[in-house]
Amino acid sequence: MIDIKQVVANTDIHNVVQLADTIWREHYIPIVGKPQIDYMLEKYQSASAISEQIENGYEYYLMLYNEKEVGYLAILQEKSALFLSKIYVLKSFRGLKIGKQAMAFIETKARTYQKSKIRLTVNIHNVNSIEAYTKLGFRNAGPQVTDIGSGFIMDDYVLVKTV
Repeated sequence: MIDIKQVVANTDIHNVVQLADTIWREHYIPIVGKPQIDYMLEKYQSASAISEQIENGYEYYLMLYNEKEVGYLAILQEKSALFLSKIYVLKSFRGLKIGKQAMAFIETKARTYQKSKIRLTVNIHNVNSIEAYTKLGFRNAGPQVTDIGSGFIMDDYVLVKTV
């Protein structure tokens, strides 16, 4: 059983920053390399970046397993969908159905916000995550390449699930 708590306090934001640093480095460096991860952590997952995202409508949540913070997620209401911006679990806690329970939480949020779809982006080389999302009912809606600055791009698939 997991608990999901909304990020509201500065200490919560700091905890997300720490989780992001650990999770992104262990998972994404083999996929896109350390320089891009360093850049993306500063640009998207620093305390100031997260605070700004929250001010702009993103909702961040910490995932707790046996009262230990083991991951986080972020969502944003869009016109026709709920955008799942982030969902990450520490490597040592994967396989405990934390992500699956978090997805049920996200689907409930989508229904609450009267959104008929959940949309997310995933790196095209992130094979395990793509497989997990597919098992959860997401379908590939095509590629999306985004220039994120400093010579880096995000080379993703857009995945969509109807709720």
